[in-house]
Amino acid sequence: MNTLSPEPSAAPAPLLRTTLARRSSPAVPMAETAPAVESRDFKFWYGATAEPTLKGITLRVPRKAVTAIIGPSGCGKSTFLRAINRMHDLLPGARYGGELLLNGQSIFGPGMDLVALRQRVGMVFQRPNPFPKSIFDNVAYGAELNRLVAPRDLPDLVERCLRQAALWDEVKDRLDQPGTGLSGGQQQRLCIARALGNQPEVLLMDEPCSALDPIATQRVEELIHELKRDYTIVIVTHNMQQAARVSDYTGFFDRGELIEVGETEQVFTNPASPRTEAYLTGRFG
Repeated sequence: MNTLSPEPSAAPAPLLRTTLARRSSPAVPMAETAPAVESRDFKFWYGATAEPTLKGITLRVPRKAVTAIIGPSGCGKSTFLRAINRMHDLLPGARYGGELLLNGQSIFGPGMDLVALRQRVGMVFQRPNPFPKSIFDNVAYGAELNRLVAPRDLPDLVERCLRQAALWDEVKDRLDQPGTGLSGGQQQRLCIARALGNQPEVLLMDEPCSALDPIATQRVEELIHELKRDYTIVIVTHNMQQAARVSDYTGFFDRGELIEVGETEQVFTNPASPRTEAYLTGRFG
């Protein structure tokens, strides 16, 4: 494994100190918590390639916390995120190795129902993708399809999810209007509400703010902070300042390997690996 040697200079100043809000350390260290998601020497191949895209990822994702995954383009961040709810299954020749567990149960085990898995593990994509349906029907879609609640309870579920997504006050008087008529930031919060309608345990977010303006980005970041009270969140982001603001834990990926993972403040201000420091200081990526 190639590594970058530290430059022979004075000790570096703390990284991103001005963008990282002070937070208390978790009461229990990351390695000792019961993870919501855990990968053990997890590997992934696209097609018949000999070299895996993910090279033995071992990572514990703590419950009801935000874990950010950072790294340069093509490092395997989104590949790992999408593997958690088996979004690669339809790719010809896609192969897995090692273990990937949801609450201790293998997601590839014979007893794992794929529809149930994707209900338990919600996904929010890079660009807002509301269905061509009303705002109400967007949020109710998963719960109605999977019969999670009785039809008479759908209005209460829709209101609850829209409130959780900080969108209720903006749309409560036009629930019958198309979701595609909302602004970009509102559409992304609608997609979050739609994911919450499935009553997931884990919420995956793949660059959820990359297509949004700064004000909409701030609203989504505030929403992430609120949602971690009830959900386990894994977010992939190229924006290191965003990772520093919203996450409790951060994992740094490079060339298909997990180089380092730990509490966000430690990773950003005192990285253990020279490769992490080189990326955070802009020497590559």
